[in-house]
Amino acid sequence: MSSALELRRALHSHPELSGAEHDTARLVADFMAPLRPDLTLTGLGGTSLAFAFGAANNGPTVLLRCELDAVPVTEAGASDLAGTGASAAHRCGHDGHMAIMAAVAESLAAARPSRGRVVLLFQSAEETGAGAQAVIADQRFAQLRPDWVFALHNLPGYPLGAVVLRSGTFSCASRGMVVEFAGRPAHAAQPETGLSPAAAMCQLIARFGALAAEFEGAGELAFATVVGARLGERAFGTAPALASVFATLRCETNETMARMVEHCAASALRLARDDGLGVTVAYQDIFDATRNAEPAVVCVGRVAAPLELIVAPAPFRWSEDFGHFTARWPGALFGIGAGTGSAALHDAGYEFPEELIAPAAALMLRIVADRLAGDAE
Repeated sequence: MSSALELRRALHSHPELSGAEHDTARLVADFMAPLRPDLTLTGLGGTSLAFAFGAANNGPTVLLRCELDAVPVTEAGASDLAGTGASAAHRCGHDGHMAIMAAVAESLAAARPSRGRVVLLFQSAEETGAGAQAVIADQRFAQLRPDWVFALHNLPGYPLGAVVLRSGTFSCASRGMVVEFAGRPAHAAQPETGLSPAAAMCQLIARFGALAAEFEGAGELAFATVVGARLGERAFGTAPALASVFATLRCETNETMARMVEHCAASALRLARDDGLGVTVAYQDIFDATRNAEPAVVCVGRVAAPLELIVAPAPFRWSEDFGHFTARWPGALFGIGAGTGSAALHDAGYEFPEELIAPAAALMLRIVADRLAGDAE
């Protein structure tokens, strides 16, 4: 376990943002090489790596996923573990997730599965929602086709080491929406000679604010958060011609997300048409809802002991691109408590509790043993 702990500290001191995890991938590859995996794939869909232990031709394949990327948060204070990246830090605990997976790898290398195989996926770009899709789209991923998929995420606010589980949607779908209105500039002394997008921008912001009420009949959480807006420039002699609104749409199911996208895009188009403006609508940071399969939830619940088991009463509002895996293969995303007094995820003061590495790795190994045994619900 000391080597996995050392890896976590090395990763923590070299945080890298989504899609640029080159040193992170190198550190992981260097750690895994002496363990002699039965299959190693690097550069999957970018910087992701996968390592397989066991054989696929004599049983099921269980895939366990962790994340490579840090978040664009500056490290708070100075410590022996402080990261070298001035604008990046492991304040989501992905360094700890990788250490958990490293500990799992050490155990699998010492006692390889006699039936089936385990794939350990170190995935890039989770924070932007691009990593999972890129891995799955890589033609080499066909060599790793799983029968089961599992992942965990540390959860501040829950008792240290508690397993947080939920059937159905575990974390919400979300996507960033960018609406840009284009009018015609004018002298600020004669704004009536131009075509300002100011009214359309303000009305769209108000409509985003009313979205939750409009979708309250959906029977689920559904709302929009305006994260930014821009109108013109600081040029006091010119009436503006351009305006942008940035919003995050969030809900519990992919079906409701499709309706929200259609509704919001139609609102933007109507506002532009009414004021004679040009308009473009684009999307980024697209996350599907992560929906847990009941047999996978039963499996995690069955092997959770001796850890405390907590059933989450509602989906978590944050999003996870692991939903791209659970949409294709049965599996589950679950949480493991990081302590009730811990700072929140992405907070500059958050620190992954290293005492989670051993129990979380042991839990993952119990899940693997359960699935490779071929138990059927």
